[in-house]
Amino acid sequence: MDDPRPVGLGQRFAHGSGDRHRVLDAEGRARRQLGVERVALQQLHHEIGDAARDREVEDRHRVRMAHAAGGDALPPEAVAGLLGIWAIVAAVTHSAGIPSPSVVWSAFLVGMRDGTLPDAAAKTLIRLAFSFVVAVVSGTALGLALALNAFARRAIRPIVVALQITPFVAWVPLAVIWFGATERAVVFVAIVGSFPSMTLATLQAIRQVPPLYERAGRTLGARGWSLYRKIIVPAALPGMMAGLQQAWGFAWKALMAGELIVAAAHAGLGHLLDPRSGASVPTLFAALAVIVVIGVAVDYLLFGQLDRRIRRRRGLLIET
Repeated sequence: MDDPRPVGLGQRFAHGSGDRHRVLDAEGRARRQLGVERVALQQLHHEIGDAARDREVEDRHRVRMAHAAGGDALPPEAVAGLLGIWAIVAAVTHSAGIPSPSVVWSAFLVGMRDGTLPDAAAKTLIRLAFSFVVAVVSGTALGLALALNAFARRAIRPIVVALQITPFVAWVPLAVIWFGATERAVVFVAIVGSFPSMTLATLQAIRQVPPLYERAGRTLGARGWSLYRKIIVPAALPGMMAGLQQAWGFAWKALMAGELIVAAAHAGLGHLLDPRSGASVPTLFAALAVIVVIGVAVDYLLFGQLDRRIRRRRGLLIET
């Protein structure tokens, strides 16, 4: 039973003093814990700063080396030198298999006037756009999945590597068997030839992100997809950009191989390279020149500009 006797003033003072001591003890423990966390955060901040400075120095060194090797602009001297060597070889050999640049230019103008080259280029670019988007989306998603799951990485990465080293032409017979001599066969060859490089580049770029970035993100409260979306993926963006450029090159070459071999891929640039189409040698050279120009233009004007924007935001761009 409760004691019916009233509590005296001394007892109330004793209870109050004990409560204050407990409150002060709790506040002291909280302050000590806060101090420990503050010191840990400061140490983590210094470690991140040191790692970021080291990585920035390394990146700047790579940028300077690339800049010294030729920069981002396509040198006109190289184009002029190539055309000069081509003209000399054509004049010396007098071979019908090596037409002069002027003859090829005339064939190019004829192809532009009759619509052969524009129609073929439009058809090829439509195939390329679809296959490249599918390859980039699927390759990036698979690369993220492999980076998040060690078991999947050990099981699937060797298969992706095997797909990466398989020649594009080796997929053409299987594509014809599976899809017939249709547009789907050509697009399949372009996709399977390019998405492994995007997968491996995404995986490697994410695994090369310093662990300090993830620790800092978790300390600040980032978890799950938010951690990857705000910290890991932005840090891995330069490596993923390199994979994007590589996937573009593979998709372009694989598409040309598919259009060249699959007879159903008519009205494509690769089909114009088929000697069975009855095209003249200057026309073949003109089609080859269009393929090269489109490939170089996309690489410099699209991916080159994206790369410059990324490096400019990171302070790695050397302006001249």
